[in-house]
Order: sequence, then C-alpha cells, then structure tokens
Amino acid sequence: MQAIQIKPSDLGVVHPLDMLTPHEISAARQILVEAGKVTVNTRFPRVLPVEPDKKMLAAYTDGDDDFDRSVLVTLMDITTAEAAEATVSVTKGELTGYRRLPNTEHPYGQPQYLFEEYERAQQIAKADPRWQAAMRRRGITDTSNTYLSPLAPGFFPREGETGKRMIRSLTFHRNFAGDNAWAHPVEGLICHIDLTSGIVTRVEDDYAETEPVPIPMETRHYTPEHVGPARTSLKPLEITQPEGPSFKVDGNQVEWENWKLRVGFNAQDGLVLNQISFRDGNEDRMVLHRASVPEMVVPYGDTSNTRFWISYFDAGEYLLGKNANSLKLGCDCLGVIEYFDAFVAGDDGRPVQIPNAVCMHEEDYGILWKHTEFGEAPQVRRSRRLVLSYFATIGNYDYGFFWYFYLDGSIQMEAKATGIVYTGATFPGQPNQHAPEIAPGVIAPVHQHIFCARLDVAIDGNANSVEEQNVLGVPMGEQNPHGNAFTWQRTALTRELEAVRDANSETGRSWFVTNPNRTNCVGQPTGYQLIPMAGPRLMAQEGSSAWKRAQFATHHFWATQYDPAERFPAGDYPNQHAGDGLGEWVKANRSLENEDIVVWHSFGPTHIPRTEDWPIMPVDYSGFWFKPHGFLDQNPAMDLPDWSSYERSSGSTEPEQNGNDGGCCAH
Repeated sequence: MQAIQIKPSDLGVVHPLDMLTPHEISAARQILVEAGKVTVNTRFPRVLPVEPDKKMLAAYTDGDDDFDRSVLVTLMDITTAEAAEATVSVTKGELTGYRRLPNTEHPYGQPQYLFEEYERAQQIAKADPRWQAAMRRRGITDTSNTYLSPLAPGFFPREGETGKRMIRSLTFHRNFAGDNAWAHPVEGLICHIDLTSGIVTRVEDDYAETEPVPIPMETRHYTPEHVGPARTSLKPLEITQPEGPSFKVDGNQVEWENWKLRVGFNAQDGLVLNQISFRDGNEDRMVLHRASVPEMVVPYGDTSNTRFWISYFDAGEYLLGKNANSLKLGCDCLGVIEYFDAFVAGDDGRPVQIPNAVCMHEEDYGILWKHTEFGEAPQVRRSRRLVLSYFATIGNYDYGFFWYFYLDGSIQMEAKATGIVYTGATFPGQPNQHAPEIAPGVIAPVHQHIFCARLDVAIDGNANSVEEQNVLGVPMGEQNPHGNAFTWQRTALTRELEAVRDANSETGRSWFVTNPNRTNCVGQPTGYQLIPMAGPRLMAQEGSSAWKRAQFATHHFWATQYDPAERFPAGDYPNQHAGDGLGEWVKANRSLENEDIVVWHSFGPTHIPRTEDWPIMPVDYSGFWFKPHGFLDQNPAMDLPDWSSYERSSGSTEPEQNGNDGGCCAH
C-alpha cells in the first residue's frame, strides 16, 4: 500500500467521520485535473465523502493522523452528457478508481441536475417559437418576467429522449418582477428539453386547438410588504440559558447529557449523524452507527398531461444537502445555538460554503415524569431535548429535517414540509377529483411526500437482529374468560424478504432491533423499538413508472444486511432511471439474524391541498420514534434536578436536590 502523502490534519480533518473540508474538495478537483479527467466542459453533478470502513473506525484512536480520506466524484461533459464516477484519495494525492456511467443503456439513469441547468432550461424554452406562440394564445406578449419551472421528467421512454439528458418545464407567469409566479400557472403547456443539445424536443399545448384555461391573475403574496402590518397581540417569548447550553462541542463531536454523536453533512443526504451512543453508568453504549434521511419522493396523483409524470426524488435528482439553507437565529432556531457550517462542491467542482447549515440547541419539552403520592409532595421532572436540524429548499417546497434526542434515551425524527404547493389552473368552479381548487382558478394536485430514513443500527455493537411486534386481542374462552385479555406477539424477521413490512395501527405494529449477544436485567436481549407514525404508502399502482422507481415508498419498513454500496434507497442515480434500490436489493434475501443490519423506514404526509395552504403552506409534520425497549435496566432520568426550586430573583443557579419539601405543584 502506498504511503500517505498528506496528513488529514493538513486538510483540516481531525477525525475520519469529519465533513468534507474546502481543502479536500479543492484537492480532489485538482487531482482529477492533473489526471486529465477535467476539461472546460466538465461539470461536477455530485461530490460526496467516501465513508470510512467500519473496521478502520473500530481500530481508530483519537489523535491518529494517518487515515485515508477519499472523495467520490461524479463527472459529466455538458456537451455530450457522458458521465463517469471517480474515487479520489486526497491524502494519497491520486485517482484510485474510475468508471464510465452507462447512462445511455438500460436501465439508464442520469447524474443529478446542475444548478446552472435550471437557468439554461428556462433560456432554451423561452427562445422556442412554439412556446412563444402558446403564450400569445393566452394573451401574454411580454414574457420577460415569466418563470419556467424545470422538473425531472421521470421515466417514460419516448423516441428521441430515452438515454438523453432531459428536463421538462412548466410555465408560471409573473405580472411584474418579484411577483409570486405560483399564483399564475399556465395550464397545459409543457416544454420537453434536451439539455445536451440545447433544444426543445417537443412543446405540448393541451389547448392548441381550444380555448385555453385562463391564467389566474389575482396577486397573492406572503411577504410583509404585501401582507400588511404584522399583528401586535403576540408578546415576546424569550428563551434564555443564563449559564449557557448543557452540550459540549469538540469539532464535530457533540456530548449532551448521556448522549454522544458526531455531526456530518453531505450534498445528497444533508445532515448525517454518526456514532450515536448513550451512557449507561460508566459505559457509552452504541445505538446507531449512522442515521440520515437520504431520499424522498414526491409523486403526484394528477392524470393530466401537465403533471401525470411528476415524481421528484429530491435527494437523488436535486441533492437535498446542496440545496440547504443558511439558518438564522430567531427565525429558524431559538435559544442558545451552535451552528455547523458545511461545504459542498459547486457545479464547477470548487468548494461552496453553506454557513450555518446545521443548527443545534436545547428545548424544554414539558413533563418527562411525574407522580403524586397521597399525603406527600408531588415529584415532577421536566423533559428536555437536544435538537439538530437543517432546512432545504427544492423549488416550491421547503423541507426541515429535525433529529431530537431525549433524556430518557429516546430519539425522534421529524420531517417538516412547508413552502408553496405546486399549482395549476382551472376554469373556476370546475370539479377535479385529482386537484382541488384552493383559490379562484388555482388548483393544487394531490400528492405525497414520502421520506426514507436510513438507520445503520448498532445496538450494543454491529451484531443485531430484527423483530416485529403486534398487539393482539385474545378470543373469549378458556384463555380469556372475562373478555378483557390482550397480549403481544413478537415475530423474528430472519431474512430480508420477510422484513418488507407495513405499519398497522389496529395492532400497534412496531419493529425492534435487538442484540442477541447481550441481555438486560430480566434476561431479555437489549434493544430499541422503531415506532412509526402510520400513513399511506405510495399510492401509485404496482407496475407504474413511479412504483418501479420509488419501491422504497411501497412499504413502511425494510431491513437489509449492511452493504456500504447501498446508501440511497432509490439507487445512486434515480434521475431518468427505470428503477433501482431497496426493492432490488432485498431480492438477495440475506440473513438478518445476528448480523450488521440497516433499517429503512418510509413515512410522510399524503397531501390533499386545502384553501388554508395558500398562498404559503403551514408546516406538515411527520416522522417516527426510536426508543429504548429493554436497552436499559431502569428509567435513566430519575436523577434529573427539580427546577421548581430554581431561584431566579436571587440569582441562584442551583436547584434543590430530589426529595425537597415542596416541588412544582406543592403550592
């Protein structure tokens, strides 16, 4: 093995799980330039860290500075759409792997979109005489402020398009610069664009021979200058921590109460959490090796030509992390905040900083536990949680990803969907079973947001098993003479195909990850429980294009044996791909007993838009819990302080100890 030429510390790296640094991104690009892989026409659709091997991490000692750091780079020639994937060791200073991507062959697949392609698609479409004529038919002659929304085309093989780098654009008019374009959809007008040749291959106009649906012209805005004066009835709500936060941060490592974890971030997953452990006595016990939400699909249920093909993969086609927001105190986060910056590669392969990409803070979360014994003072302890979050904006929608860590050892993942619903136009009052009217002449099609979490579980180590639990009623009879009995049933899911499962609210179905090599105080395997927030699965029918491409969304729960190549549940390149990912991987039917396991959970809202979603949508919440179940021998939060005795007026910062005379509700 060739000796390492550059120390990780020279690249700004102190741990193998650190985020990519700007030095590494620049170094990777330069190595590719020197290897002759970059020309003036080369772009970098995706640049990701190569994640360190688990065996290497197990042997790693803090302070070591002799590990490899490598970068996975997707390259594309914008004049030919030829693409390749390169692995670059920035510590060795060499290209260690290179392969051509077969994106012109079945099952196809294109690299993620470039930011520059969005503007380019708009320019190509606006220059097309057929599009201009369609706008004139609708009475629009000044299109200087008109916006064309570039969208991934799905996979619908058409002559002259299959295997090419395509994008479709729908049109939204603006009456003036800064106008809300989503309020003025141009119905029935679709431009099919070949990004490589720079031409519109087809213009579809559903109203070429008939009266077009009128463009809604009512101005609808949500910004202060249009909404008017803000209400004055709300009083300030201040969150203070006079002694500062309870967490400690060392580089990307975080310690908070019994929790330890490492914060990561990349262009596709966005926020990644690594090496999550919970301290039990003097032992830091592993819970998760890695956790992220690496994919989401947004399929539409509209049958019209304008939208039947829409099913965005917001991570795999557009890159969630690359579209992350820079968060702001008082807006996105409240309290005493720790921010983490992130670096991603721009279209040209050079580093781009996202300041404040990740926000971390503490929140009060009400009562954690409470009891009042007759004749004695009540005992109450308040819950608190550590919050790590980021937001990404993909076109009209904004998505927040929030990971919560609780004092009792529980983890919650919450996805927040807000922004502006995707709109179309209609003749006012015309019924539409796939797209309700949310404002006069404005429709918003039914759609889903199905997220997929990837949990690389490590309950007390990497050798884990999977079980399903259902609550069962007991039939009246000898086993249930009074009719009141019910019980639970645990079923081992021993192979991958057995572990393709769906939530069931009637039986309170949940799933367990256990360690068969370690037991708790009652002799049971230690474990964690995944509790779903049940919702509809993918509504697209089996055999449809959306179904084939988003198989991860067809079931709520999956479990696979760990494979480092299986990171993204719809595959590495879902853009214009016939279908890949989880549904294909589980056909190997690998063992899930006492193995290194990855759990995948699909969840999210099915959205039938309402008038209250317009012109900007209040947050929709979805997610799941991952709770200790037999992992600990007792409640780990019994030693919390009683904050009722905190003396704000005297300046004392020490609460009285447990057993004080009084308490939260004693007066």
